[in-house]
Amino acid sequence: MTYTSKVLLIYTGGTIGMNRNPRTGALEPFDFEHLIGSVPELQQVSTEISTFQFNPPIDSSDMTPELWIDLVHIIANNFNNYDGFVILHGTDTMAYTASALSYMLENLTKPVILTGSQLPIGQVRTDGKENVITSIEIASAKHHDGTAMVPEVCIYFNGHLMRGNRTTKQSADNFNAFESFNYDHLADAGVTITYHEDRILKPDFSKPMTPHFQLDSSVIVFTVFPGIQEELIHHVITSKNLRSIVMRTYGSGNAPQYPWLRRTLKEATSQGKIIVNISQCMAGMVEMGRYDTGYQLKEAGVLSGYDSTVESAVTKLMFLQGQYKDWHLVKNYMTRSIRGEISV
Repeated sequence: MTYTSKVLLIYTGGTIGMNRNPRTGALEPFDFEHLIGSVPELQQVSTEISTFQFNPPIDSSDMTPELWIDLVHIIANNFNNYDGFVILHGTDTMAYTASALSYMLENLTKPVILTGSQLPIGQVRTDGKENVITSIEIASAKHHDGTAMVPEVCIYFNGHLMRGNRTTKQSADNFNAFESFNYDHLADAGVTITYHEDRILKPDFSKPMTPHFQLDSSVIVFTVFPGIQEELIHHVITSKNLRSIVMRTYGSGNAPQYPWLRRTLKEATSQGKIIVNISQCMAGMVEMGRYDTGYQLKEAGVLSGYDSTVESAVTKLMFLQGQYKDWHLVKNYMTRSIRGEISV
């Protein structure tokens, strides 16, 4: 008897499942069954598909850490019943969700593929159908020994499969909405799907997946820019309840050489706050030893975020802070790759 792969399709909301309100002209979510009905091609897919819907579905702008925890519960509770999972998600926060799930699902041995669309699936020119169908195929793909072809959290969009915690949204209008600037695609879909196996994570298939349900979101992101004001930045960085900061700097990790900025950063790190240096550039790596301006940050206790995305750095901090109260442990893990999120 031929085994049929089983995939759980989880609908959270987003453009892919929206209709246009005839009164306001705005896009709004509609029933998941209508979404499935808009893709009759799914009847021809050899994979057995089950569905789960957020009730009510949400705009991805309303995604929260609490909903990430809900997603982890859904996946963990159904993990043994399915070969893979496909999450339909709005594009605005998809990279945040993919990054968060990559940390929360330790030793992931099955695919978790996030996808969506730039046009609602009911529209003639939608990109949603191909995204959904190919995501399901990838989620059910296996090696000859029965192990998953892509056992990690990914984003699939416009013919490309990308590591979730390496991906960022690059366009609000084009079908190629996402790109993984500092890590090559895991697979490319054309007439056939070409998997680049040397780039794909290899978990320990002899051990179970371990879900984590604790997040601490006491983190902020701030961007340096010409004319940045001391009073405002000092007030934020020295906030009593803040545990960590993602600082978006220039180029390879440079910031203005204002004495007050170095002094404020040093004060924060000496109090146990974690400050991670991320470049404002889409591609490239933070190298704080390249220029003196970056070296000054290192001297103030700022950590290199290497080639991490902002989405990945933020959610990694949330995850580590949820696991560890000791800031030394958080600091140690931030400088290491724990899910393939940085090149070190």
